Amino acid sequence: MTQSQTASSPRLIKKYPNRRLYDTKTSAYITLADVKQLVLENEEFQVVDAKTSEDLTRSILLQIILEEESGGVPIFSSMALQQIIRFYGHSMQGVMGSFLDKNIQAFMEIQERMAEQSKGLYGSQFGPEAWTQFMNVQTPILQNMMNNYIDQSKNLFVQMQDQMQDQTRSMFSVFPFPPAASPDTDKKK
Repeated sequence: MTQSQTASSPRLIKKYPNRRLYDTKTSAYITLADVKQLVLENEEFQVVDAKTSEDLTRSILLQIILEEESGGVPIFSSMALQQIIRFYGHSMQGVMGSFLDKNIQAFMEIQERMAEQSKGLYGSQFGPEAWTQFMNVQTPILQNMMNNYIDQSKNLFVQMQDQMQDQTRSMFSVFPFPPAASPDTDKKK
């Protein structure tokens, strides 16, 4: 294998029946905290079952999220988690996943732009303490910006839903269904 092939393939982590994770790159056992560090370092990796080679990456990432949500300050409110659960098995499940992916990507791009702008303004990359101070000052501005973004995102989602309903109506209009009663007709009765 050439170096370019090695560099492009994800780091392989094997999960054994005893729940231990083995990093094949370092030839050592690692913990979920180590896997979290790989995520933070933008290291590409894949977790597979040592016996079956089944891809367990999502499962391990969900375990990390569960640990993070259980301790400290959670990202998801109970209401948000309930709403996400309601989308499982719903016809909009695939759309919701794509919607969340795009919104998280957009949020990351906003964060990167802010980091670049702060770098230009202050001449160097902010450390964690400086970011905390900066964010404390910028919180009202950021909340306003995010509220505008969320409103735009909500409007896009509603438009997409309306388009899907219109497409469904036009698709089923060829079938001889009786016309739906309008709300005005029901009120007159």
